Amino acid sequence: MSPRAGDPGTPARTLAFVESPVQLLNVLEWAHLHGLRGIPGPALPAVPAQTRRRTRGTGAGTGAGEGPGAPAPAADDPSGTGGPGDEPELTLVVLAPTDPMTRGQLRRMADLARDEGHRVRWEEARGGTTAPFHTIGGLAGRLRRADRVVMGDPFSRYVQLLLTITRARDLVVVDDGTATMEFVTQLARGERLVRWHRKGGRPGPRDLLFAPVSSSARRRLTPNGRRRVEVFSSMPVTEIPEGVTVTANAFAWTRARFGPPRITSGADLVGTSLVETGVVDTERYLEAVRALARAHGATRYFAHRRESTGKLHRLAGESGLEIVRPDLPLELIARRGPIGRTVVSFPSTVVHTLPLALAGTGVRVAVCDIDPAWLTDTASPRAQGFLSGVTGTARDVHRLTSAVSATPAPGPG
Repeated sequence: MSPRAGDPGTPARTLAFVESPVQLLNVLEWAHLHGLRGIPGPALPAVPAQTRRRTRGTGAGTGAGEGPGAPAPAADDPSGTGGPGDEPELTLVVLAPTDPMTRGQLRRMADLARDEGHRVRWEEARGGTTAPFHTIGGLAGRLRRADRVVMGDPFSRYVQLLLTITRARDLVVVDDGTATMEFVTQLARGERLVRWHRKGGRPGPRDLLFAPVSSSARRRLTPNGRRRVEVFSSMPVTEIPEGVTVTANAFAWTRARFGPPRITSGADLVGTSLVETGVVDTERYLEAVRALARAHGATRYFAHRRESTGKLHRLAGESGLEIVRPDLPLELIARRGPIGRTVVSFPSTVVHTLPLALAGTGVRVAVCDIDPAWLTDTASPRAQGFLSGVTGTARDVHRLTSAVSATPAPGPG
C-alpha cells in the first residue's frame, strides 16, 4: 500500500489508534517500513522513565510513575509541533487503559514515538463514565479528515465505534499479537469479530447491544472499490480475505534502533496471561513454570503486563526466580539486553516475534506446549487448537516435548 493518499505529492493524514505497548511498537514498525516521516519539534515535557522493577522471592511491584498522585503523561501540542508545512504524516492516539503496568509501558513507548518525530495524543479514554463521549467527540473531526486509519485491535469496541465515524479510504490493522491470526480468519469467513478465548460462549447482553456496531466495523474492514485494507503482521496468515494486502513485519525498526544485545550464558523464561484470561489453571501453570526453570537453569522470569501481582508473588517465593516487570515490550527489552542465550516461552506472540527481533544474535527461542490437562473447565472449546496452532506455525523456534524436558524437540524447518 502506498504511504500516500489523496492528491499526488500530498502527505496522507494518518491517524493510528493504540491501546497497548505492542500495538504502538508495531505502528512504529509499520511507519518505518512505509517511510512515514516524522518532524523534529520543540522539546516536549519528559515522561518519567519507568524502570524495570525486579524482586527475588517477594514478587513484582507496580509500574513506576503510576497510581495515586502520579504525574499526567506528556501531551503533545494539539495544534501540532510546527506550522502547516510541518504537519507530521502520523498522529498516534493512545486510548489509555486503566492497568498501571500497561500505562507505564505505553508512556515509555510514547516517548520513543516522539523521538521518531511522530505526534502523540494521549486520551484518558476510560477515565470515567463520560470519558468515552469526550474522547470520541474530540476525535470525530480528525477521523473524518483522515486519509488513513491504523488500528492495533480490531476487536476493541472502542476502535469499532471509531470506525463508524471515519471516511478513510485506507485502513491498516497492525499486529496485536496472536489475535491477528484470528481476526484475519474471521474476516475471511465472514464471521463476527470475537476474541479466540471468548469464542464458543453465548453472547452477553452487552455483546448483543453492541452487535450492530461490530457488524458495521466488520463491513468497513472488508475491502471494496472505495476502501483498501492492509494487515501488517509478523504472524503466519493463511486464510487471506479477498482484496486484503498482507505486509510482513520483520522488526526492522527494532533491530536498527536497539542492540545488538549482550547475551548471558543462562536461560530466561517468558510469562503469559493465560491464567488471567481464564484459559489455564493457576496451579498447573505454576507447576509448569517451576519445572521449566529447573530443567533449563533459568533465573529470570519476564512477566506479562497482565499477570496478577498475587500470582507473581507466589511464583517468586516457590521457584526462586527473579521476577522482571519490563518497562517496554519484550522485543525491545531482549534487543536492548542483556538476554539469556535461551529464551523459553509458552505459546504466545513472542514465539513469532522474538526470533525476528533477535535475528543474527545466536539467541535460541524455545516454546513449551500447553498440556490439555492444564486447561480450565471454562476455557473456550477452541483454546487447545488455537494454542497448538500458535506453536506449530512458529518459525525458527525449538519445540519442547513437555514442561520438564531439558532437550528440545526438533523445530520446524
